[in-house]
Amino acid sequence: MPEIRPVTAQDLPAVASLFQRLLRRNGVEPNALADYLRTLFLEGPNYDPELASKVHVRDDGTVSGFLGVFPLAMEHAGKPLRAAVCGTFMVDAHGDDPFAGARLLRDVLSGPQDLSFTETSNDLSTALWQTVDGNILPAYSLEWLRILRPASFVSELAGEQLPVARLVSPLMRPFDALARRGKASWAGYVPLASRADSFSDADASEDEAAELIPGFLRQFALRPNWNADRLRYMLAQARDKALHGERVLRVVRSRTGAPVGLFLYYGDKGRIGRVVQIMSLPGREAIVIDRMLRHADSRDMAALRGRAQPQLLTAMMGRKIAFVHAASTIVHSRHPELVDAFNGGRAFINGLAGEGWTRLIGDRFA
Repeated sequence: MPEIRPVTAQDLPAVASLFQRLLRRNGVEPNALADYLRTLFLEGPNYDPELASKVHVRDDGTVSGFLGVFPLAMEHAGKPLRAAVCGTFMVDAHGDDPFAGARLLRDVLSGPQDLSFTETSNDLSTALWQTVDGNILPAYSLEWLRILRPASFVSELAGEQLPVARLVSPLMRPFDALARRGKASWAGYVPLASRADSFSDADASEDEAAELIPGFLRQFALRPNWNADRLRYMLAQARDKALHGERVLRVVRSRTGAPVGLFLYYGDKGRIGRVVQIMSLPGREAIVIDRMLRHADSRDMAALRGRAQPQLLTAMMGRKIAFVHAASTIVHSRHPELVDAFNGGRAFINGLAGEGWTRLIGDRFA
């Protein structure tokens, strides 16, 4: 009969094949992807045999499903917790075994962790999570978008479907210049004088970011309990996302030099940048967002997009930022006080506390 068990190195070529067929049809070399999956799920700080990634195996021994798991140390009100971040979730041949996905998810959720969550749940996965009492978190499930250059943005959208369309991008620049002669609007960005003028931002090293991040998290009742080594590991793994562009990691400082926040995004000139993380001290969210938008604008980017977090929503109001739903963030826990922390926006997840830092999102494997 079908079996669910921890993934092994021998399974990874089959898992890579599933990834290529179900999630990324182009630009994937299976051996390169399998090597990265081994690094990500079976080596280093992301491997915990008690919170292992799982495969679903058919009667004939072939792998038909995979659910990637990242163990994450967290704390709530000073109490240490174990969390399972549920990432890549793939099931093949639903017709052969329509309950394979549900069994795979139930098996992972039955582990010793205090809570489990995902930030990349599509409609099908969301339906499975709901059958096991998963809690959808609307404020963590929004995708935000700020258009900087409208003509370049339209050209880039077309280029994502038809790459040859990007050849006309240089012809769009005069139209973008016209749009910038007016005031800021939903379709274009014009830097305006603001409190952000009193602050500055500069490139940050991975070591510097790793030292600063824990301080930005103290405001959250439920938060990752990262040490500097774990953060350096994740930031090193997050250096390359070739499909998304150059990495930008910058710290925002006051006039006195005190750090008030940081941002991490990927993108190139004329492209739509992907924001992985925005962090700040309480009350400085708007400053960090404004500095980030100005920096992306100075690099002639078409737009920025990223995942919302409750503590950022108020600061995003009035900045011509649009919101859409692309994928759901869902939490599952037997402890109601932990679910309440998520529902009340007092928990820090998404981005680095999720799957967004991995090369599975945004990199080539060739």
